[in-house]
Amino acid sequence: MDCKDIHVVYFSPTHTSAKIVHAVAEGMGAVSYAESDLTYEKPAQLESIQGGLTLVAVPVYGGRVPDIALERLQMLRGKQTPVVPIVVYGNRDYDDALLELSDVLKSQGFIPVAAGAFIGEHSFSSAEYPVAAGRPDKADHDAAFLFGQHIVEKVHALKSLKEMQPLTVKGHFPYKEKMPAQPASPLTDLDLCTQCEHCIGICPTEAISIVEGEIYSDPAKCIKCCACVKECPEGARTFPNPFAAYLHQHFSARKKPELFL
Repeated sequence: MDCKDIHVVYFSPTHTSAKIVHAVAEGMGAVSYAESDLTYEKPAQLESIQGGLTLVAVPVYGGRVPDIALERLQMLRGKQTPVVPIVVYGNRDYDDALLELSDVLKSQGFIPVAAGAFIGEHSFSSAEYPVAAGRPDKADHDAAFLFGQHIVEKVHALKSLKEMQPLTVKGHFPYKEKMPAQPASPLTDLDLCTQCEHCIGICPTEAISIVEGEIYSDPAKCIKCCACVKECPEGARTFPNPFAAYLHQHFSARKKPELFL
């Protein structure tokens, strides 16, 4: 087998999953390269991916794959297509997310040949309560690049997928129960906000709009990815929550990627 043709798929509101999956692809040294960014919209129709190798990367929210990412991934279909599931979590734990992603992809016609769990800056990380701030950093990029090289080595050694043993990843089934969504969303400092509408354009669920002349976030649509907080050019968006201090206190020690080959 070879993996000269790569298809990269990702859902990445704060760009951490995208950075990791692109670093893995770089390490694989693909000849041809296709890309499906599921961050801002659901594909209009089913997309069949055949041949080559597919990399799929998503963030972890509460130890699971976000519902919105699963919904958009449902539009992909493989045909015994080799795939590498990748999750990116905020330095706490990825719990059952990698297993869940792997299971979903298998149900859609893909065959996992490797998998990885990497670390990205937590959505709730802030200057006051940093959690994996600045990650993925150079060390993470290098680890992802090397992971890509190891994937190539493994795939090249296989004559066919039939001779490969089923890939085992960390996680449990039934998966960890998802916590009920909290009716909260980022706030806007009206003294700082210039209504440039950048936050509206980057929200993956179209939760942000202008209502009565002010930026408004619909808590029913907000997935707490905090992309709008991290990317506001004026620093006008904040998401105060008590969990940030807990994360900073208990999960600040640097964790390393976990790889499955």
